[in-house]
Amino acid sequence: MEWEGNLRKLRIEAAGVGGPRELRYALAGKDVLEEMPAILLNDCVGRELSISFLGQIHCVSTGKRISKAYGEGYSYDAWRRAPEQVESVIRPELSRIHEGIALRDWDWEEANHNQPHWVYITQTSGIKVGVTRVASGESRWFDQGAILGCALFEVPYRQLAGQIEVLLKAHMPDKTQWRTMLSDVTPNREAMEATRAQVLAWLGAEFRTWGLPGSEMVEIRYPVEAFPQKLTSVSLDKVHHLEGRLVGWKGQYALFEDGRVLNFRSHAGYRVRIAWD
Repeated sequence: MEWEGNLRKLRIEAAGVGGPRELRYALAGKDVLEEMPAILLNDCVGRELSISFLGQIHCVSTGKRISKAYGEGYSYDAWRRAPEQVESVIRPELSRIHEGIALRDWDWEEANHNQPHWVYITQTSGIKVGVTRVASGESRWFDQGAILGCALFEVPYRQLAGQIEVLLKAHMPDKTQWRTMLSDVTPNREAMEATRAQVLAWLGAEFRTWGLPGSEMVEIRYPVEAFPQKLTSVSLDKVHHLEGRLVGWKGQYALFEDGRVLNFRSHAGYRVRIAWD
């Protein structure tokens, strides 16, 4: 099979509800800006797969052809203006839309940041803290390559979630080490439960109103048949053709048997041809 289009982040969904989440991957790209049918990718694992960069990048916002992408597929001008690139995406504590003050775009921030949010912990490379809209839920964990996830707090707006995250970052990271995440990491429920129990002691009683003490500890399983021992991240700017036996999908990465890995999300807007037998 052969597919040609502009990359977007991989679409990841859980098959079924309850128990470990068994993930299904789909290629959901664009023809410049036009929607294309999604193609399931789980069956590609174990097959020969090739990805060829066709030398074009199109801005994910305007469709304009660009020589360099910013912020996951934007032209520089679009990146500076795009509502979804507002500072409070990366630093939730900066959001002020619940006060009626927009940092960039009132409608977008009202719809996305003046909404209920989770503060959560996940096991990715290690145990980390994060923030996401409740509406995004577990899908945020799938994108990160988490193997365990647990919501700790549900709060009414993004800034408050960010303020809690800032306090917790004094005790744990908020970043993922991609090399460790793409290795054969064993779920550590005991460590996750110990961290959950410790959080209120770190924060104090004032946050208990929003605590979720009975929330599910979610286990997440990826379609990976083997984890390569040595990993090399590939950039399509430098390597225009990538071919080999695909051994899995995890987070936003394709893993090849020889240890090369490609992050689909970081190549949003790149026009490629993908083929598999």
